Amino acid sequence: MASEFVAKTTYKTNRSDPLKYVISHMRRHPLVFIALMFGAFTNAALAAVVPYYIGLAFNRMIETDGRDVAYVGTMALAIVISQTLRGVLQLMRNASAETFGQRIERDVRGELYASLLGKSMTFHDLMPVGEIMARVTNDVREMNLMMNPGVNLIIGSGWFLILPIVSAPFIHPALLFVPAVFVFLHVIVQYRFVVRMQPVAFGTRESFGRMNAELAESLDGLQVVKGAAQEQQEIKNFNKLAEDVRDYFVAQGKIEAQYLSNLLLGLAVVIGFVHSIYLFQLSWIDIGDIVAYTTLLSLFSFPVFTSLNSLSRLALGHASAGRILEIINNETALDRNLNGHKTVIQGAVKFEDVSFTYTEGGKIVLHNIAFEAQPGQTIAVVGQTGSGKTSLMKLVNRTYDAAAGRVLVDGVDVREWDLEALRSQISIIEQDIFLFSRTIAENIAFGNTNATQAQVEDAARKAQAHDFIMDFPEVYN
Repeated sequence: MASEFVAKTTYKTNRSDPLKYVISHMRRHPLVFIALMFGAFTNAALAAVVPYYIGLAFNRMIETDGRDVAYVGTMALAIVISQTLRGVLQLMRNASAETFGQRIERDVRGELYASLLGKSMTFHDLMPVGEIMARVTNDVREMNLMMNPGVNLIIGSGWFLILPIVSAPFIHPALLFVPAVFVFLHVIVQYRFVVRMQPVAFGTRESFGRMNAELAESLDGLQVVKGAAQEQQEIKNFNKLAEDVRDYFVAQGKIEAQYLSNLLLGLAVVIGFVHSIYLFQLSWIDIGDIVAYTTLLSLFSFPVFTSLNSLSRLALGHASAGRILEIINNETALDRNLNGHKTVIQGAVKFEDVSFTYTEGGKIVLHNIAFEAQPGQTIAVVGQTGSGKTSLMKLVNRTYDAAAGRVLVDGVDVREWDLEALRSQISIIEQDIFLFSRTIAENIAFGNTNATQAQVEDAARKAQAHDFIMDFPEVYN
């Protein structure tokens, strides 16, 4: 990918589609994933032993007419020990899932920020700041939530679907029928749920981005809004976008309300109970087996109740990953040209029939500009607001690239310069001055982090700023 400046990372991610992108981040933390899987499996396995011990206790009480209390106490103790161990392992699972989510959020946010710094100004001119902020903050956060509780609960509940299928035949092979049918239908319901939820989830993230963009733009232009007494109109515009976000969440709620697995769970428990009673009447199983089996079927309640939330988190996380990749995979026309020309600039600037457009194939806004400036010479470019004076200057340091013609610095086409070597020697004082939330000295030295205090003060004197800076209580600090 052509790029101006991209921060180096020690890892590679698959950016071909959202799912592969998420998986490539997950693969970077194998030990955490193994701990998550082990914790999820043991949680389900130890939950499944409870019906087994209860069934044994029921059978012994029936066989001994309630006299073997010691055996029942042993089964109770076994349940306490197994569930205590289950709690410890579940803590490990949840801690692993949270670590998973936080690490992925950190890595994705860093990767996205580095990508944004490397984009051309054309990209940033066309992309609203609020939309970018929504992706850097909320969309990345959704990827965290996709891991925990999303993936955490999906993996955990997955074992709760498998264990009853595996365990039921040990009570009696015929008892496999109900849990097998339930799991089959449950998977179909989940698939249909995800298919229906995916476009709604993407719409939710898109509408939130538009609302955020409107908010950032209104606050940025608040002085204009107040000066033109347009507060009510801006409120109206914002409320319309907020209603769009609300409508998507309502649509999501309607899909969640139609989640049929809740109905399937009730049917499975009733049918399973009736089936086990029928087998008891045939003398194929005893009462303790009925208790164990129906308790085993109740394990399905965990995947049913958690999958509703976790699948929504997966859908939103997948949509967010797609929106993040839209930015990362957006190629810029400017290249850093690391092997390009590097030398000290003398200051000769020449425009040779330069034309410019903001977008490839778009309207030409500068036509056949030709002039030159010698070192030490001052050139004034005069024109009406919006005529292209600022854009013309930004062709010199390759903030933008010319669509036709050449811009030469010391006789070398700016596209043949190493971009960092070129820009580090050119200063542009913008018409809209921007100050970072840092000290005055740090703002002055922004283009040269190694500048000494003496150099900072010398620059301030040349800009006729030193005297009023010295009037501040903490002067340059």
